[in-house]
Amino acid sequence: MSDRFDFIVVGGGSAGAVIAARLSEDPGCTVALVEAGGTPPPHEAMPAAVGSLQLDPETDWMYTADPGNAGLGLVGNLMPVPRGKMLGGSSGINYMAYVRGHPGDFDAWAEAGATGWGYDDVLPYFIKSEDLAPSNEISVDQEAHGIGGPLGVSVRSPVIPASRDFVSAAEASGIPRGDYNGRDRGGPAGVASLFQTTTRRGMRSSTYHAFLEGAVEARPNLTIITHALVSRITLQDGPDGPVATGVEYRDRAGKTHRLGADREVIVSAGAVGSPQILMLSGIGPRRELEAVDVECLHELPGVGKNLKDHLHCALFFPAPGIGVPVAEIGVSAGPDALRAPAGPLPADPAEDANLPPELAGLKAEAERRVAQWLETGESLVSSSLYDAVTFFSTGLGDAYSHDAQIGYVPCGYDKGLLGDRLRLDLSTYFENADEALAPDKESMILLANPVLPHSKGEIVLASADPTVAPEIRMNYFSDPHDLPVMVAVMRKALQIVENWPGDTKPGPLNVPPALARKHGYVEGQPPSDALLENMALHYSTTVYHLCSTCRMGTVVDAELRVMGIAGLRVADASVMPNIISGNTNATSIMIGEKAADILRARHSLSKAA
Repeated sequence: MSDRFDFIVVGGGSAGAVIAARLSEDPGCTVALVEAGGTPPPHEAMPAAVGSLQLDPETDWMYTADPGNAGLGLVGNLMPVPRGKMLGGSSGINYMAYVRGHPGDFDAWAEAGATGWGYDDVLPYFIKSEDLAPSNEISVDQEAHGIGGPLGVSVRSPVIPASRDFVSAAEASGIPRGDYNGRDRGGPAGVASLFQTTTRRGMRSSTYHAFLEGAVEARPNLTIITHALVSRITLQDGPDGPVATGVEYRDRAGKTHRLGADREVIVSAGAVGSPQILMLSGIGPRRELEAVDVECLHELPGVGKNLKDHLHCALFFPAPGIGVPVAEIGVSAGPDALRAPAGPLPADPAEDANLPPELAGLKAEAERRVAQWLETGESLVSSSLYDAVTFFSTGLGDAYSHDAQIGYVPCGYDKGLLGDRLRLDLSTYFENADEALAPDKESMILLANPVLPHSKGEIVLASADPTVAPEIRMNYFSDPHDLPVMVAVMRKALQIVENWPGDTKPGPLNVPPALARKHGYVEGQPPSDALLENMALHYSTTVYHLCSTCRMGTVVDAELRVMGIAGLRVADASVMPNIISGNTNATSIMIGEKAADILRARHSLSKAA
């Protein structure tokens, strides 16, 4: 393997995989893609298996964060921060919601100085990536969508009836149906819809599957180096200041290697990884670097600052006759999902020969269902169960966009997801967690999500050792604007439930017992603002949308060049000038597409036909 390339892309995730694929379309240039993880495991392709990718060191960085003013009801008062550690990055570990954001989000970027990043500028890049599968289940603004791009986008099949009911209930509460990825995002009244997801034929379409897998990763001018932890960007003095010359990385055995970049280094390691790598390289806030014995080679105070994230509060309802039991999802996931210690089948498949008739029948049904999914893409497991959504404005500010999102899950999930992965203290969240989360229970969750938070956190280097995670300080609810908006979104979610169609209605909201007693809550009565505030402060969890830690205007310019460093760019969610009003993965992919075009223009590269 050569140790010199025209371009080095650090991080093969939502943006990095796109950049490497697009740059290597020119056979005359050489590209190295350096990724800390490996190739996604087979179960990554099953949308409903998303939880199994978290807390797995092969696929998840497994960060935790200080939640600041939130997280009072989380185990250890720590917020989980799963981040994808594999080719495809967090597009391989996320819940696959394909949401671009409100047009006003991008126009606000441009108005604040991010020239070339207004809505009309970025829409072509969303369209370029997309391959939207036709569906009669959603309204589509055809002019805003793409067909034939590498990224699969679709509506799950079959649609779970309760998800349709959520959209009907939102409509009855005053939010019209529409295309939330359309050019007006539903207009002032907002929009409700089934989710468009990054799936193709019922399987995950991460940026690995969409942009790299197969012919692209076999290109002779593209070298993909996996299990390679980048420890720093190498710099040398130039006539006008520091110049990025390449990277150092450690392989799985701990051996250090160097790669040289003849043209540019592009850091696409995400909102946690990108600022960490810059700081390890001596680029960042001087005092913070020197505090951990990293020599400051280029002072750039904005590195790691301005962290934004979405925080949602889960509103849990028993829903007999409406929700999908976890047990049914397990059967649809195949026999391996039913094995001990969590399931009824033996841990060792060799013992299946002695199964009693009822378990043999269960195994056969699980085999039938998973075979059907593999053949047709139609199954309960063809989505993460995060299946419908509404966006709207609370009227409490930020009129350029929608400041509220409510996601719908037609399932109560289980103790593994809510307790282990989201770190909810189930002993305080439920009166009886074993009963509420029994595998045969039919429940549902509405996720109240204020999508334009004003609070800002930071990423701070904890050590000069690249294997030590940085400190992630979320600082949720530090700005007094955010908690009233959260309460307004929670109230709208309750109103949607009150408008549930049909004769079968959801049960009462689960109010954590200690909070119910503290606030004198009586089941069936409207909760007070103080109770909702306390629920949010205790049980809100991250929506995994960290961004803006290397943002345009403070760390990079509008062409994503690191200020004061030649030959170095950052391109991922960290460069967003502000968080968008919705799930962030589609915008991260768009940033990759636009970054590749910026680089192509700068270096006169050719495009694929």
